[in-house]
Amino acid sequence: MIKTISSREVYRNKWTRVREDVIERSNGERGIFGVVDKDPACIVVALEREADGTEYLWLVEQFRYTVGGRYMEFPQGGWEQEEVVPEDLARGELREETGLVAGKMTLLGFHWIAYGVMNQKHYVFLAEELVQGEHDRDAEETDLEVKRLSVREFEDALFDGTIRDNCTAAAWALYKIWRERQV
Repeated sequence: MIKTISSREVYRNKWTRVREDVIERSNGERGIFGVVDKDPACIVVALEREADGTEYLWLVEQFRYTVGGRYMEFPQGGWEQEEVVPEDLARGELREETGLVAGKMTLLGFHWIAYGVMNQKHYVFLAEELVQGEHDRDAEETDLEVKRLSVREFEDALFDGTIRDNCTAAAWALYKIWRERQV
């Protein structure tokens, strides 16, 4: 077990808080631990089924500054609020980024994003019965492009490294396990 001796905030902006904690390990040794605090977020597996049974997924592609490239991922994000209703957040992020409105939302679970350094909850939702509407993107999302891929194209993109977002991969794995258990 690790005990916190003291904590101080060393950085803050609209999206992120960083603190530095002095800690004591179970063996009595002291050290420093850097922690990134972020408010809850969500990720949405937006699934569309055609009349013939073919399934498609809606993704977004955008430039990710931290890794210096454009990548595809499931719609995801947060509202920079500590208290959120997860389904409202998921519906809002889906509409904001893609314009899609879901007739049905299912909470699949939540993950911790990079919990070795960050304590952000990431709620995972399945969105179905999709209807296209107007998007309402943030200034940071002006370069965002919406993509519709068949499940096979999506899984190929995961496998060949075109999609590198670990949250997207984890959300897909959670969905697949959930779906198998629905039978």
